[in-house]
Amino acid sequence: MAKTARKTGLALAAGAMVLTGGILAGGTADAKPKLTGEQQLAKMLEGRVAGEPVDCINMPTVSSTRVIDKTAIVYDAGSTLYVQRPRTGAESLDDDDVLVTKLTGSQLCSVDTVQLHDRSGGFWRGFVGLDKFVPYKRVNASGGK
Repeated sequence: MAKTARKTGLALAAGAMVLTGGILAGGTADAKPKLTGEQQLAKMLEGRVAGEPVDCINMPTVSSTRVIDKTAIVYDAGSTLYVQRPRTGAESLDDDDVLVTKLTGSQLCSVDTVQLHDRSGGFWRGFVGLDKFVPYKRVNASGGK
C-alpha cells in the first residue's frame, strides 16, 4: 500500500510539473518584454520633432498627463506633447502614481513642484522638481511641422 501511494504521489507530482511547465512555457512565449522608460518615451514621440524648451505650459489646454516610470511626465495638449524631465526626483516617478499639482494661476512652470501620491492608498510618495518643458509636434508628410 505504501508503494502504491508513493507511486501515485510521484505520478501526481510529475503531472503537476508537466502541467506547470506547459503553462509557464506558453505564458513566457506570449509575454512581451517590458520597455524601459526611455523606450516608452521614444515610442510615444515617434513621428514628432522637438521644439525649443519653454518655461511654462498653459494647463487648460492639457487634456491628459502620462507618467513614464523613472523618466518623464508627458502633458498632452492636443497637437503638442510637452515632455517634462524633472530636474529632481525623476527616479521616483511611477506610472501608477497620481500627480498632485498646486497652481497659483493657469500655468505650470519650471519652478514648480509636483507631488506624487500612491494611487491605491493615496499616501504621499514624494515630489519632483520641474525643469523646462520640451514641446514635440508631429511632422507632416512634406517634412514640415
